[in-house]
Amino acid sequence: MKTLFAALTAILLVPSQATAGDPRLTVAPQVDSLIARMTLEEKISQMMHASPAVPRLGIPAYNWWNECLHGVGRSGDKVTVFPQAIGLAATFNPPALEKTARIISDEARAIYNAAKGTPDEGKQYKGLTFWTPNINIFRDPRWGRGQETYGEDPYLTARMGAAMVRGLQGDDPRYLKTSACAKHYAVHSGPEPERHSFDVTASAYDLWDTYLPAFRTLVREAGVSGVMCAYNRYEGQPCCGSDKLLRQILTYEWDFQGYVTSDCWGVNDFHKFHKTHPDAATASADAVLHGTDLECGNDYASLAEAVRRGLITEEQIDLSLRRLFMIRFRLGQFEPEGSVPYDTIPYSVVSSPAHKKQALEMARQSMVLLKNDGVLPLKPGRVKTVALLGPNADNGTTQLGNYNGFPVENTTLKMALEREPGLRVIYYPATGITGPLADGPDTDEVLKAIAKADLIIFAGGISPLLEGEAGDAGNDDIKGFLGGDRNTIELPEVQTEWMKKLEATGKPLVFINMSGSAVAFRWEAAHADAVIQAWYGGQETGNALADILFGRYNPAGRLPVTFYNSTADLPDFRDYNMQGRTYRYFDGEVLYPFGYGLSYNTYAYSDLQLPDTAAVGDSVRVSVEVRNRGRRAGDEVVQLYVSRRGTVGGETPICALAGIRRMHFAPGEKRVVTFTVSPEQLGRTDENGETVVEPGRVRIWAGGRMPHAGERFGANTVADEMILTGVPIVFNHAGILTGQ
Repeated sequence: MKTLFAALTAILLVPSQATAGDPRLTVAPQVDSLIARMTLEEKISQMMHASPAVPRLGIPAYNWWNECLHGVGRSGDKVTVFPQAIGLAATFNPPALEKTARIISDEARAIYNAAKGTPDEGKQYKGLTFWTPNINIFRDPRWGRGQETYGEDPYLTARMGAAMVRGLQGDDPRYLKTSACAKHYAVHSGPEPERHSFDVTASAYDLWDTYLPAFRTLVREAGVSGVMCAYNRYEGQPCCGSDKLLRQILTYEWDFQGYVTSDCWGVNDFHKFHKTHPDAATASADAVLHGTDLECGNDYASLAEAVRRGLITEEQIDLSLRRLFMIRFRLGQFEPEGSVPYDTIPYSVVSSPAHKKQALEMARQSMVLLKNDGVLPLKPGRVKTVALLGPNADNGTTQLGNYNGFPVENTTLKMALEREPGLRVIYYPATGITGPLADGPDTDEVLKAIAKADLIIFAGGISPLLEGEAGDAGNDDIKGFLGGDRNTIELPEVQTEWMKKLEATGKPLVFINMSGSAVAFRWEAAHADAVIQAWYGGQETGNALADILFGRYNPAGRLPVTFYNSTADLPDFRDYNMQGRTYRYFDGEVLYPFGYGLSYNTYAYSDLQLPDTAAVGDSVRVSVEVRNRGRRAGDEVVQLYVSRRGTVGGETPICALAGIRRMHFAPGEKRVVTFTVSPEQLGRTDENGETVVEPGRVRIWAGGRMPHAGERFGANTVADEMILTGVPIVFNHAGILTGQ
């Protein structure tokens, strides 16, 4: 450990382990000069999220706490609201997400610029440090905050998270456009009611195979400037005071150069709920010594006492303060007005027509057609009357998700359908989400009113008021929900009972499910004529759904999570062992698999090309021919999977996503799609968490979705095998080849 701490000290004292031209080399002297003139009390005041001004030194007040999961959140401005993060993940389109993040950062800078010189300057939700993205793995559909993530797969999460970081932070060589933050580090995904005291245990295999890959990608490749440590403990220590997570991995192995913030009032949990520390001073000192530079909360006010008690030195506090001011300087907060390129972004970009257009495009791309017996797309003129029912048919709150902003116009499905030329809409909410409406119409009255409808659309699902963060969502007296989480994943029974009555009319039935998580709706999957998973689609939810229903947009979203048949298929929620979870380790039958999604076209896959043999350590080029067999233009999400199960020793996933490409095809068009599979993707995680690439068989397949368990490969999936030759090689925790 002596060698480790010596290395840590060197890293902390010289944050410019920087290359020539690194902006930190020129910023660091300015930061050091500023810190040298500050009193201890002034320093401590700058280490809490609501940092007051220090007028004598020209330090403006600043609030670090800002959110932008799917648009600038909570600012009070009329912003552009995109689909919730899980819906963005369903696009399987990192370039489109990066474009979306650039738009979000434009609006963030515009709001920040407009606040300068006004009473809003320095206030919460008006700043540039955004605690986004949430790259925790959505390991269990009962977790209420899973909607904030990019799903259950480490590769997809890494690719989408990296795209979000690049779009938010910009590409200026000197300045950050905004500061992104990877959260919640690490092994954090419920249960919500226990998060302040829960001690997570995960094997080294699961830690490195599932929970850490996305964080490593954002730190090592995407250059994320912030990391938020989680509330829970990991192996007995609070995550914000973890030897392994913060000192060993983040600082020493990954050489992270940004700042670390606690989750809000997470340091208070040390002594209040975890009971690992006796008081605020001890907890605060330990958090800072582990590298938690900023506290969202106010326990750090006790750091002066901690210095007096000898728990921490002022010089050790300076190390954290240095990292915080490096971020603020790189955001241009101490530069003359107009000298930062982002100073000129005008407020007029907020909710601009171009941004609204992108919100519509992302909503369209996010929606997943799960079933279609031929009823869709609707034929204009042939469908003249639609019966629209369900608790989410006209529910603007549901479609905005959580951690959201508020748009100029929030278009529900009812609003969109009522704008369709020549279409009559008969609307009844029919039921609440979990129970009957207190003053709802009589069932017979509704059935009589819709008797002449050509089609029935039921828009149901759940709500971010029921699933979400503890304290913000959940009602403990509602069956199936507890503290923001769900106890069961089944669609509320009251909705299914209504749809059974609607199906009995003999009219075509379209079911639209809005949720931030996987929902089990076996009856609907078997009896509805069409099923669409719409997530929480943001401000353009209604317009996007109408475009899909009437065929103006050809759906191509894919599921970023497994839709299980029932709650009984799930392991204990509190167990972080990945066996039996997600498509990578669940080998039973499912309702809809990860990566699944239909189109109004069919696509044929053929001519999978890969080498017969390759040397261990080589990248492998794989190509597949894809043809649009339909008469419509549309997108196809080409997916590449790798499996080494049964060909090497130790634990391995059933298969693992290794490549995605969302591509547009003209009617009848044929294209060759090429992927490069890295050596690490051909390996396995060993018991030490390192990646070992061994000789032997590798199975690779490409398709528009994963096959169901036991399903034979069909027209839209092709598979082949190759042989790796040579001696095993090892990649360490930082992804660096270390030997044979």
